[in-house]
Formats: sequence, C-alpha cells, structure tokens
Amino acid sequence: MSVQERKERERAARERLIVATARELAEQQGWDAVTTRLLAERIEYSQPVLYSHFRGKREIIGAVALQGAAEMAAAVRAAALAADGPRTRVTGLARAYLDFAERNPAVYDAMFQLDGGLAFAAEDTPEPLKDAFAALLESLGEVAGDGVHPGLFTEVFWAALHGLATLTRAGRLPPAEAERRVELLVDRLAMT
Repeated sequence: MSVQERKERERAARERLIVATARELAEQQGWDAVTTRLLAERIEYSQPVLYSHFRGKREIIGAVALQGAAEMAAAVRAAALAADGPRTRVTGLARAYLDFAERNPAVYDAMFQLDGGLAFAAEDTPEPLKDAFAALLESLGEVAGDGVHPGLFTEVFWAALHGLATLTRAGRLPPAEAERRVELLVDRLAMT
C-alpha cells in the first residue's frame, strides 16, 4: 500500500468517525449539543482537522442525512421484500419508515428538518436522497391508481408518513392509535 493510499484510508476513517460521533451526540443530546469544538474533543482531533473534512456543522448534518437516507432506503426495501402482495408491501413500507423515524430522531431531523445544504427534488440531489425516494416509489408506484402519476402519488404518501412521524414524535397524536393510523393511510390512500 502506498503512502497516498494509507493517507486516503485514514482520512476516510476520520470522516466516518466525525459523522458517527456527531450522530451519536445528536441522538443523545440533540443537534444543539453538536458543536465543532465538542466534536473535535470527542474524536480527539483538533478543530482544524475537523474543518479539513467539513466546513462546519451544516455539512456534518448533510453527511448524517445522506447516511440516514441510505439506511432508510435499505429498511424500506427490506420491509417491502419481506411482504407478499401490494397491501402488505405498502403496510410494511409505512411501518419501516415510521419505525426508522422513531428509532433515529436526530438522523430524521438531519434528513428532513435541518439545513444540511442538500438539494431535494432537483438535478443536483445527492444519490442517497434519490435512492431513498426510489425505495418508496418502487412499492408505491404500483398502487398509485389509474391516471395518477406514480411519483406524485409517492410524494403525497411520503408527506402523510412524514406528518405522522413528526406529529407522533411531538406528542400531538395519541400513541395508542399509531397502528390504526397506518391501516387507515394504507386502506384509504393506497388501496382505493
């Protein structure tokens, strides 16, 4: 292995460490606790080293969002693959999405609430974000219905899931009815 390859490998490992540490800190204490000073301290590197990887917190949030998008896409696809038939696929997809949001609140915030400097629904949208949407579209497109554009239907269904995730987390919806909400969403929106 050349010196250059070793340095690139070390740089990639440091970047993964920064992102993992930011994510862990955000999940434990919230994004307000994630500062470049605290991150540098936690990873045991200087702030200039941290800044050699990311220009600031915004880019770190973006990196966490991209990682989360890849994880969410995998979870949604796994749930859809494990299901038999359109209704169970869509139900599994909805549950996987909502479970991901519940288990990873800081990552979910990085993906959809905070400014990570990422473009959505644009030519320059990063591939992990496009793939996360594609993971939804793969199952939802088949139930969009006649005359309904599959991408548009996926956006509406995604917006409903996002609303459920956000309102549930904020304590605005009683948790006892969570499963019934998923059933209603699937039955009324996707299975009409």
